[in-house]
Amino acid sequence: MTAPVLDLLAGRYGAGARGREIAPEADGVVRAMPVVLRIERDPLPARTPLLEAAATAAVAVCADPRAQPGGEWHDAVAPWVDGRIRKIARRARGAHWRAVQELPGVTVRVGDAEARALLPGPVDEAPKVVSRLQIGGTELPADEPGAPDPGAPLVLLSPYAPMTVGKAAAQVGHATMLLAAAAGWPVGPVPVCAVRTATPRDWARLCPAADDGTGGVVGVRDAGFTEVDPGTMTCLALPRAGYAAPGR
Repeated sequence: MTAPVLDLLAGRYGAGARGREIAPEADGVVRAMPVVLRIERDPLPARTPLLEAAATAAVAVCADPRAQPGGEWHDAVAPWVDGRIRKIARRARGAHWRAVQELPGVTVRVGDAEARALLPGPVDEAPKVVSRLQIGGTELPADEPGAPDPGAPLVLLSPYAPMTVGKAAAQVGHATMLLAAAAGWPVGPVPVCAVRTATPRDWARLCPAADDGTGGVVGVRDAGFTEVDPGTMTCLALPRAGYAAPGR
């Protein structure tokens, strides 16, 4: 059974709902989930593990028992899930990284990389320890992560939409949430999600499945406020890395 707080997203993303315009929040409050990326000066984290940590942390907040009806996080998570699921990635190091551990959220470590997804809330009411963190300066060199675990949920970044690590972290977090809602991820621990850049061939093959809602493939189309044009498909998510897509 899908984590109950994600039912709001599942209903919006289910059959007949794909491509439907998301209405502005009824109360007029712009909410976002802060995703804090740990980027120390030395050593720098590898790009792919950092994105995998961010992708997993974002959905882990939603699958946490505290985010479900009756839980202490529910009032913060539910109205955000029912809106535009905005995420704002920021970088932290040293004392600033340690400080954000005191805020409600989930930290995920993949290899030597760490990311913490915090409870969503009004953008203009972010805690000072968060608002003082820089949004820019998150670029990291490309890496070669190798083949993912065949059983891991997989997020594929577009080969045609270059993004900074901060932008990509927000997008892969969107993707894992949509996948969890569509696939019915239950309450509790979530698997570490793999992130890779798609080959042009796989991208062309999988995008129609995301648009049609077939084969368990979901896609993220960006609103276009930063870095990419409106409507750009930034990433796809598959139930597992070893998934054999239709027509393969």
